[in-house]
Amino acid sequence: MTRSPAGSLPATPWEIRVLGADDVAAMRGLSSMFGSAFGDPDTYTGRPPDDAYLQRLLSSRTFVAVAALRGGDVIGGLAAYVLPKFEQARSEVYLYDLAVAADHRRRGIATALIACLQREAAERGAYVIFVQADRGDEAAIALYTKLGVREDVLHFDIAPAQRRGDAASAPDGGGAAA
Repeated sequence: MTRSPAGSLPATPWEIRVLGADDVAAMRGLSSMFGSAFGDPDTYTGRPPDDAYLQRLLSSRTFVAVAALRGGDVIGGLAAYVLPKFEQARSEVYLYDLAVAADHRRRGIATALIACLQREAAERGAYVIFVQADRGDEAAIALYTKLGVREDVLHFDIAPAQRRGDAASAPDGGGAAA
């Protein structure tokens, strides 16, 4: 990367920022971008929550949404959960979803999103960020390998008990897409 005469890095054509309670429209854009990037628009936009729900979520200390914006459009982003621990007064952050729109990949956006999450995680008292990658997702595996230490673990989806009168509460067997 070339530096400007003042010695700073050149400006990027996009902005990375943590979304807050006033960013409901950007959160909806993030959900739509996730649906497109993961080839699963129904999960991300089929039954969207109302604005009040998203405002509460975005103002929660246990949820983090980071968006890459270009001209007001969401071109990338991540969703993460802050998990307070019981054994010590600290937290872990689970990076649940991360995606960059296909026509904006390979430009450092995913790395910039994670760097923003790292700063936010530190501010929230986290000692680690963890993420899972699907076998065969070589781009995600390469990114996470560059940034962290790999642990080989198994992931299991366990269905909650079915609520009375709600056949739709059972999961569809899908896991996190990251």
